[in-house]
Amino acid sequence: MIKLKAYAKINLTLEVLAKRPDGYHDVASILQTISLSDTLTFEPGKTLDFHCDVPTLQTPDNLVLKAARLLQESSEYKKGALIRLTKSIPIAAGLGSGATDAAAALVGLNRLWELHLSLEKLAGLASKLGSDVTFFLYGGTALAKGRGEEITPLPPAPEFWLLLLKPTMELLPDKTAQLYSRLNRSHYTSAQHTEKLLTHLNHGGDVDDSFLFNVFERVAFDFFPALPDFRLILAKAGVGSVHLAGSGPTLFALVPDKSRGEVILSRLKKERLEAYLVHTIDTAAPTIRGDRKC
Repeated sequence: MIKLKAYAKINLTLEVLAKRPDGYHDVASILQTISLSDTLTFEPGKTLDFHCDVPTLQTPDNLVLKAARLLQESSEYKKGALIRLTKSIPIAAGLGSGATDAAAALVGLNRLWELHLSLEKLAGLASKLGSDVTFFLYGGTALAKGRGEEITPLPPAPEFWLLLLKPTMELLPDKTAQLYSRLNRSHYTSAQHTEKLLTHLNHGGDVDDSFLFNVFERVAFDFFPALPDFRLILAKAGVGSVHLAGSGPTLFALVPDKSRGEVILSRLKKERLEAYLVHTIDTAAPTIRGDRKC
């Protein structure tokens, strides 16, 4: 059996540069894996069999199954696998929940089936599954361009701690697409925020609030009517600046250290809110390095 951790992510920067002729958008983003993770296991099987501890995700169109079928078809592999997914990352929350699981499926099955496909080959398949999937094959700190599938690994950012708050609200279908549709030319930038942080990281600088940018913050607080209330709750709990994770609705804040984060986390938990204290993962390709055979 092969067991993998599939890590969540945050976007330290997320800029939209222009709308493409194919309907997608060109972006510039610096992504960072964090310690919150799902767990996937892979065992040999005659057919593809998928089980998830969240029943609503155990469907034929789950990205894990899509990744498995794509790898199976591209490699012409005739057998299957038993895949089990245990969720810890909030779903449709801006943290890359589905994308990281899909990337882990590509890595895990590549090993289980002994296909020996290169990272470059897996990246080509990942780009067909979703814009963020390719990043999770690399992990750590990375620059994303194009639709988000053009990944350049970066020197690991110095470790830092974050407080995540997942607002209690109904999941919205096609959330990310709807948020993109609310952007207009006035929201487009020229990657200046990403370039600023990129230069800072390349010189060994720490990440602080002044470098964080997310274009969706300009539209998300209207799109999610309750989001301003949760931002206020997080601020009152004792954090500094509050930021949107990806396309939301998860909010996050940098905290000085683990002990300070635990104090704030306790306050949020007392209000029965879904909150997490996490730190950055600085190893490259965590889904590849983090596997083991049992």
